Amino acid sequence: MALTRRHALAGAAALAAAPLMPGLPAKAAAPIAGKQNASFYRYKVGDAEVTVISDGATTFPLGDSFVLNAKKDEVNAALEKAFRPRDKMTINFGPLVINTGGKLVVVDTGNGPAAFASSKGAVGQFASNMTAAGIDPKAIDVVVISHFHGDHVNGLLTADNQLAFPNAEVLVPAVEWKYWMDDGEMSRASGDRMVGLFKNNRRVFETGLNKKVTPYEWGKEVAPGMLAVESIGHTPGHTSYVLSSGADKVFIQSDVTNDPDLFARNPGWHLMFDQDPAQAEITRRKVYDMIAAEKLSVQGFHYPFPGLAHLEKDGSGYRWIPAPWKPVI
Repeated sequence: MALTRRHALAGAAALAAAPLMPGLPAKAAAPIAGKQNASFYRYKVGDAEVTVISDGATTFPLGDSFVLNAKKDEVNAALEKAFRPRDKMTINFGPLVINTGGKLVVVDTGNGPAAFASSKGAVGQFASNMTAAGIDPKAIDVVVISHFHGDHVNGLLTADNQLAFPNAEVLVPAVEWKYWMDDGEMSRASGDRMVGLFKNNRRVFETGLNKKVTPYEWGKEVAPGMLAVESIGHTPGHTSYVLSSGADKVFIQSDVTNDPDLFARNPGWHLMFDQDPAQAEITRRKVYDMIAAEKLSVQGFHYPFPGLAHLEKDGSGYRWIPAPWKPVI
């Protein structure tokens, strides 16, 4: 039977009257859980198996300078268009574990255990969610770092500053390594954020890892089937990756954009965390034009979990389309 307007209105009237009708007392079958299940999601790229492991998400008030070249009202309008609340931002974090068949590879490591404690578990979930996914950190062969921001490198160390992946080779972009380990660059750093980044990177890589890293170059494989791609602007050595297996590919974009509802829709907007915002915009447009033209899947570190999507051109920006959840791999 076709649903007519009369049927719909009759149903709405019945629902409106329902609170007035007597009913039996409600009995809760179980207490409210109050928390999510462990968050990880798997998909295949050819023969490679990708596990997206949530490091959690952070929510903070939307300030006037989160987008450097747009007014707060414009940013709020973009949030509302995406059916999100005004005046606050929620940023997700999604490290990866890739089983290439021959290697078990971590791509970026999340905010780390100190952030888990200070955020009361909101972020820094990578280690516990990885365990829930059945992955032993001692089994990781390679850790690939895209750039040296804390939400990507802090998880290299445990809560007691030991190696989180004791048997893994740590690969870092050569350009990024040169910049952050340069004493001259560190001496010229200004502002609390940049000074703090230099200090944190020295803590992680000098004190924690004792500089036991392997720098890698763009245009070369960092793991089987995983090509390092220059995508600078967010940082001087920011790197993305193309993971290929057979005829399948996914573009692992790292931080080419932050939140896609803002920066994919509005690629000309400049994020406060981009070290060179103008260069980051050039990179963003170049990368997203390529992804849209080639119809590649894209894996976004800061996309809403699990972060796998497609992109298409939409006016002056791009529309991101989340990949459908697959209950089987």
